[in-house]
Amino acid sequence: MKRKAAYALQKNHSGDYPVDVVMCWVNGNDPEWRAEFDRATGSQTEGGVRKDENIMPVDTGDERFRDWGFLKYWFRGVEKFMPWVRDVYFVTWGHLPDFLDPDADRLKIVRHEEYIPEKYLPTFNSNVIELNYHRIDGLSERFVYFNDDMLILAPTRREDFFIGGQPVDMLSFQPDVANESDDIMPYIYLNNMMLLARHFDKRKCVKKHPGDYFHPGYPLSRLAYNALEMAFPRYTGLYTVHGPSPLVKSTMKHLWETDGDKLDECCMNKLRSRGDVNQYVIREYRKLTGRFVPENLSRKFAYFNIGDDNSEALRVIGGRKRKVVCLNDSPHITDFEGEKKKFIRALETVLPEKSSFEK
Repeated sequence: MKRKAAYALQKNHSGDYPVDVVMCWVNGNDPEWRAEFDRATGSQTEGGVRKDENIMPVDTGDERFRDWGFLKYWFRGVEKFMPWVRDVYFVTWGHLPDFLDPDADRLKIVRHEEYIPEKYLPTFNSNVIELNYHRIDGLSERFVYFNDDMLILAPTRREDFFIGGQPVDMLSFQPDVANESDDIMPYIYLNNMMLLARHFDKRKCVKKHPGDYFHPGYPLSRLAYNALEMAFPRYTGLYTVHGPSPLVKSTMKHLWETDGDKLDECCMNKLRSRGDVNQYVIREYRKLTGRFVPENLSRKFAYFNIGDDNSEALRVIGGRKRKVVCLNDSPHITDFEGEKKKFIRALETVLPEKSSFEK
């Protein structure tokens, strides 16, 4: 069956399968958590990145853990705009937000020690927490992973994330850039690509699944990137939408079987480090095999780096111009409390009613 026809079949006969959501959260103000975190990070930090001539730089910035107060609105958004979701898996070090009702229907609270292998604990590395999700007892084969900076603003369907059991995503090349202002992420993106290059040949993949790279609905910039990248035989990097991740447990298990050496090396890092890979590698592996449905996700998801001028992000929230918005924290904010109040006021206009997950 030709690929275009296969997608049409998936859209018409999507099948009946459960989809859960997973949320990972940490309370950076918990004194017990902070004490354990301080023991793991040590005292040598500079600009949020630990420095030691004998230790690889690791991410310890406050923006990684401070609380914007968005979580309550995430639960409200799930209940109001994702009624098709089966269960909500809330992954935590052990603490819970004050508003959360631990006995709420459909809520599954999962602590790190309940699914992460003991040799990796304690961990303060989000990559370790994410790369082991397939070990969570009872989690559905297909699930959508959210960070706590992603808010649902409008009604969604299961088909926004999975069609015919396949993740809905975009496949586009994008070079990994030497960003001197970020001492961690460029290395992680390169590590992801190095792992994927073990399994895939760039030009062969494009030839085998051209519709995945040149889907007519993609933004013109993505199509242009893909065309230009064909001049280079080796991978320079891949673009991943910074939004909810539609993940498949069996793909995660497969990567642990084939690349367990690299994943194990990453999971031994207590803090997010230059040597890590992250959960994007799961999405990209699935896409490079051709087992996904291409779609222009920028029509549904928006991404913003929070700064001192957040007028565009606030406009998108107030107007519900996207189904999901990601509000990425930044160390370059002069008035954290002031900007936090602006976002909370905007979210209250969209999601004012308490959810059944709240006390």
